[in-house]
Parts: sequence; structure tokens; C-alpha cells
Amino acid sequence: MVALLCSNWISAQQGLLKFADPLQSNMVVQQNKPFKIWGRAVAGQAVNIKADWLANDIQVIAGKDSMFLGIIDVPGAKENDFTKHQLSIESGGDKRVLDNLLIGDLWLCSGQSNMQFSMKEIKDSAAENADTDYPNIRLFNAGLNFSATPIQNISGKWQESTLKSVLPFSAVGFNFGKELYKQLRIPIGLVFSGIGASSAQAFVPEAVLAADTMLNRVYLQPYLSSDKSKEKIDGGFSFEKVTRPFLVLNALINPLANLSIKGICWYQGESNRHERKSYTHLTQEMIKSWRQEFGQGDLPFYYVQVAPFFYDVPDSSAADYAFFREAQENISQLNNTEMVVTMDVGESRDLHPKNKKPIGIRLAKTALNRTYGQLPVAYQGPRYAYLRIDRNQAIIYFDNESVASGLQTNNGKAPLHFFVAGKDRKFYPANAAISGNTVIVSSSQVKQPVAVRYAFTNFPVTNLENKEGLPVVPFRTDDWPEPPLKK
Repeated sequence: MVALLCSNWISAQQGLLKFADPLQSNMVVQQNKPFKIWGRAVAGQAVNIKADWLANDIQVIAGKDSMFLGIIDVPGAKENDFTKHQLSIESGGDKRVLDNLLIGDLWLCSGQSNMQFSMKEIKDSAAENADTDYPNIRLFNAGLNFSATPIQNISGKWQESTLKSVLPFSAVGFNFGKELYKQLRIPIGLVFSGIGASSAQAFVPEAVLAADTMLNRVYLQPYLSSDKSKEKIDGGFSFEKVTRPFLVLNALINPLANLSIKGICWYQGESNRHERKSYTHLTQEMIKSWRQEFGQGDLPFYYVQVAPFFYDVPDSSAADYAFFREAQENISQLNNTEMVVTMDVGESRDLHPKNKKPIGIRLAKTALNRTYGQLPVAYQGPRYAYLRIDRNQAIIYFDNESVASGLQTNNGKAPLHFFVAGKDRKFYPANAAISGNTVIVSSSQVKQPVAVRYAFTNFPVTNLENKEGLPVVPFRTDDWPEPPLKK
């Protein structure tokens, strides 16, 4: 009987040895950064960590909470080197092995529904999904969860990129990763961890919200003083729950924070569209908090502008959503961030535009230029520089570098969605024409222009771009206050 009990106890103790949920076979290990190996083992017991790229094993001791963490070096990835690696942990006669590992770059993709929007839903899905067999691109699709406190467990499975694994994966994320892979020829790992309809405050730690006067007042206290904050939190989805502060962060980002990553791609905003300064500040604080949590310096953070949508306001001159895009653009005042423009690939009557491929590619071009230093890669559309008035004409000048090879329209027609105003501050639709690297704007209803707005309405789908196919960034030349919001 004693022998049987001892045998059962040993079996139970051996069963404790476990890698943390994000560490699995088939994953991509981030090159050129320390790799944290963490998980569970018998408290006080030694855990031996071995990787086939290391000359020597390392040994750590599991703590009183049965958690262990070891850190190993990872070499740089080499172009066209897709060697499959193995890593193991061993403790008390028990062993766990991860195989089919690749050394490359790992990117986290997060946000709400337009980042979650899957490859099976995209425009021309049959043709696009025919090009999904990339065994050196690896995907991890995190399962939905919420938590009132930070947790370590997360569901999901690392898989090679195949038609089956790609179909439910983020279309923006996959196209981003595929473009990086084609240009860099190194393994690419992609983690999607987010949820549709979520608000930015759902991704910000409670302590960060509490420590900031504006964020505490606008986001945290209204939640903590409500009955919702006293509910028991489970993993079930509701459109209301995804707007609550910190619940998504605790369950979908915190469990990944020990991973070494190359950077972050983010697509979110629709749920916060009535906010301006608070949203800009909120998202910047979110970025700072994630960078602190991952502990890898100022990680690149590239995010996507919300696409045109009419929001049941048929007036084509309505601009409340444009002011939100302006608030989004201001996020990029934070270092090592950049916004990708979507104005030419939106669908004014569809909040979830199906043409996701250009967005993923633009994110990749941004990373290739900003993160990988491939300077010849154009990644920005033309950006407004200054305005010159010549009698009844307004002449728009753009930043020379962002114009790249020159201005054009994607359909050969005149540029759309320019508005001009005089001293009365009333904007009228304007005629526009490309002249070299400038655009000349005029309206018969405005004899003396003083201000110009471009694509500064709720749902313009634009055609003005540079010859690299990157759309002009929406702008306004005035600083007039926004009219009161109609919610």
C-alpha cells in the first residue's frame, strides 16, 4: 500500500512539469533576444533547460509557487535558414520537449474586430487563400477570455501556416507576416490576441488607469462605481463586457508578456470613436504600459487608422469621425509608433471592409522601413506640409519625402474629397487638380479661401496617392474647434 501511494505521489509530482501555455512546439523563437522559458514544476525542484543551439544546459529551481523561469540566449536568424530546432525541460525524472521550432521574428497583433477579421472573410478569399502554404510562417490564435486580475493561462495552439490554420486567422496579421517573410526570408511568427468590439481601456492595466487623473476620471471610476464591476468575471463574450477597463489586458496580453517579440501591430478605435484627447492619451499610456510589461525597451508599435464609415449620418460633409481619426494620428507623437492609412480601401457602408491585404502590406512596409531599416521601402502616403493662397485658389504642398515618386490618383480621375472655406468657416466641396507635387483647390462658392480640408469627413473613400500607391493622409489646414458631438 505504501509503495502504491508513493508511486501515485511520484506520478502526480511528475505531472506538474509543464511549459507555460504560449511555449509550444511549432512556435517561432525571437532571434537576438533573451528567451524566457517558464512554466510549472515541483516546488523547490531543479529544472534543467536544454536547447539544441546552446553549448551548455542551464538549471533553475522552481519556487514555492511551483513556477520556474529560466533565460537563454538566442542567435540571430539567417536569411533562408529554416532549421528546425528542439528545446526541452527536465525535472525529477520527468521531461517535456518542444520541437519544430524556428528562430526568426515574432510579432503580436491585437485590437478589435478589424484585426480579428479572418482570412475566410476577405475580399477575393478563394484566390488569396490559395497562397497560404508557408511552413516557415507560424500562427497562434489566442482564445477569448476575460479576467478581473492578471492571469498566466491562455488558450491557443501554434501552427504552421496552411489553408486550414490561416482561414480563422487575422487577415491583416497574416498579410503583414507574409509580406515580411517574402522580403526578409526568415521565419515569421504571428500571435493574434484580441477581440471584436473591444475598447482601448480594456487593454490598459488597472493601476495605470488609477494613477492618471484623466484616465481615472473618464474610464476607471465610472466602471468601478457601477454594479458591473461587482460581477464575477468569466470568459463569456458580450458587447458590453469588451468595453470594461483592464479585463482583456489581464486575460489576453498579460499571459504573453514573458515572450520576446519584435514588435506590435494594432487595429482598434471604432468603439472609442466619440473620444478625442482622452483616446489619444489612453492609447499612448496603453503602449507605454505594454512596453513596460514586455520589458524590451520601446517596442515598435504600428497601428491602423479607422476606415471610412457613415455611422447612419448620411450627410457627406459630417466630420465627427474625421476628428477621431485626427486623435488617432496624434498617437504617433509617441516615439517608435506609426499610423497606417486606410482611406482608399474602406467601404463607407461596411464597418468591416473586406480588402485587408493592402493594410497588412502597409504595416509590413512600415516595419521594413522603420524596424528593419530597409530605407528604399516607401511606407508613408503624402503628408500635408503647408498651404499657399493665390487669389481664389488654395495650393496644397506636401512633405517632399512622403510624396516619393510623385502624386497621382488611383483611377486617373481628379482628386476627390477636398473642401474649402472662407472667413465664414463654411466648407464647400472643391475642385482639385494635381500640379506637379502640389494640389490646386478652388470652389466657385468661395472667392477668398482661408482653409482647406481633405478627406476630413466621416466616410470619404479616397483616390489621391503617391506613385507608390500609398494614400494621402487626411488633413485640415485650420485649427477651428470641433462642433459639439451628436452621440
